Amino acid sequence: MKISKNHHNRKLHNWLAYDIGDQFLIKYVDRYNGTLYDLGCGESPYKDFFLTYADRYVGVDWTGSLHNTKADIAADLNKPFPIESDVADTIVSLSVLEHLCEPQNMLDEAFRILKPGGNIVLQVPWQWWIHEAPYDFFRYTPYGLKYMLEKAGFRDILVEAQSGFFSMWILKANYFSRRLIKGPKPLRWLIGAILSVIWFVNQKTAPLLDKLDRNWDLETSGYYVTARKS
Repeated sequence: MKISKNHHNRKLHNWLAYDIGDQFLIKYVDRYNGTLYDLGCGESPYKDFFLTYADRYVGVDWTGSLHNTKADIAADLNKPFPIESDVADTIVSLSVLEHLCEPQNMLDEAFRILKPGGNIVLQVPWQWWIHEAPYDFFRYTPYGLKYMLEKAGFRDILVEAQSGFFSMWILKANYFSRRLIKGPKPLRWLIGAILSVIWFVNQKTAPLLDKLDRNWDLETSGYYVTARKS
């Protein structure tokens, strides 16, 4: 099931990453309700999906971002939000925390604007390449994520690895091999044709190989985190 309109980001070499993300977003549908704030929303690719479950969607992002934004509220997530307290039933933030130089501020502010009993759903990369440089500051272990969320005041914190070793390794290898497509146009076409077959096979195989990994937490592509404000 493809739930994002952001199809142009799904390339031959990385569609597995988006499929994994979709699986986790679907897993947490019972948490999307009421007024949902998407912190670091970018182009709001999941807006329609979230509105299938939530009553209202509010996108929040920095207007100086390297990517286009469709934010309803312009805000630097490293600073206090221009948002009242206790207004959100749900907060989501996908692949955002690593781009913040003051990530604890975002979590503290998320807690502030969330209503008591409200939920937060986060996704962060772990074994992943530097992206959107120079605004790529951190990678987080499960222990660091739990510490920061507890410090903000959250409870019932659950950190889940989103892939095993093999999916992580294959996606990294695919991103690297994509950079090998260079030279004259006929050569680029030939290399791309060969790699596209390899990419298809390895992304189909990776989830099966992940079953051999007994502890996904150690070497995963990223983590999904859910928590609640008491």
